Amino acid sequence: MSITLLMIVVIYSVTLGQLISGFRKIKTFHLQNTTPKTHFSVVVPFRNEAENLPRLLQSIEELNYPLELFEIILVDDASSDGSERIVYQWRMNHGLYHVTLLENIRRSGSPKKDAIARAIPIALGSWILTTDADCSLPKEWLSTLDAYIQKQEPEMIAAPVMYEKARGFLGHFQQLDLASLQAVTIGSFGFGLPFMANAANLGYTKKLYYDLGGFEGSLHQPGGDDVFLLQKAAQKFPEKVHYLKAKQAIVKTQTEKSWRKLLSQRIRWAAKASSYTRLFGRDLALMTFAANLALVLAAVLGCAGWMSYEMTAAVWGLKIVADYLMTAPAHRFLTGKTMWIWLPASVLYPVFCTVVALASLIGTYRWKGRDYKV
Repeated sequence: MSITLLMIVVIYSVTLGQLISGFRKIKTFHLQNTTPKTHFSVVVPFRNEAENLPRLLQSIEELNYPLELFEIILVDDASSDGSERIVYQWRMNHGLYHVTLLENIRRSGSPKKDAIARAIPIALGSWILTTDADCSLPKEWLSTLDAYIQKQEPEMIAAPVMYEKARGFLGHFQQLDLASLQAVTIGSFGFGLPFMANAANLGYTKKLYYDLGGFEGSLHQPGGDDVFLLQKAAQKFPEKVHYLKAKQAIVKTQTEKSWRKLLSQRIRWAAKASSYTRLFGRDLALMTFAANLALVLAAVLGCAGWMSYEMTAAVWGLKIVADYLMTAPAHRFLTGKTMWIWLPASVLYPVFCTVVALASLIGTYRWKGRDYKV
């Protein structure tokens, strides 16, 4: 058993080595002086986001991009907290901005996909950008995207996301977890097998959306408006799918405020893995679960005296070092800061990941006040 657990972690570590190499292959893009040309439609689905919308709208005010070259389309998914009144008031006070507020029309099991699909037919821009209501946008977000589009001519762009404020153990734990996910995302692009993206910072042309048939094929999944569309694009038009590794394009989102909400969010994310169309993505998800489960089993066996302390330490040490080597560069890129609480988080993470993975296979989760089966 001990040799099996060690081999699982060895295979996992070798795969992370490939992703680390892929991360390095994606060069950092720096904003240059470019005359803006791209017309963007920023689509924001929301439900009960009265607390967060003012922050998003404030960041929209601060965008450094010609007003005639972007519009904002907000899609209200049956909010009951007065969110729409905040949008109406902001629109009245900012008449120069092109802002549209729509009501979502439910057509599938995925409210968010329905909201985006509702907005795209009326979008004036050639590019659709999606973000979330609990995000804040960097000042040069659109300028950086435009400069990259003009230089590289992609049709889909995945871009970075980080947490705005990480406080306490829970906040820093989430920051490390998100940094590891961003490392895997960027590494998979560099490796040539992209399978992950984050809808808080994702863009694609209207033409590509229609060429792919929109979200057809994944409408039964409550989430996945990002990963499933990306995987379709990467299979059909791999040369047109890019990752924008630029500090000026980092969108900031909010941490979850409790362990219960964090677990629910991560279960929702993990539930997508079984439906990945890319074999590499499914294999990596399974391998990550197996490696974390291996650490849990090694700890149990070691404490019971059924596995030597040396072998237990080897299993744990190898995975912790591999995770650090993968996560540290992404964390520096996203935050420019040292990874606090790395060791205690590394001890907790295998248990956290195992619980999330098992729950994503057999449980339910709550999202935006609605319950979903996985």
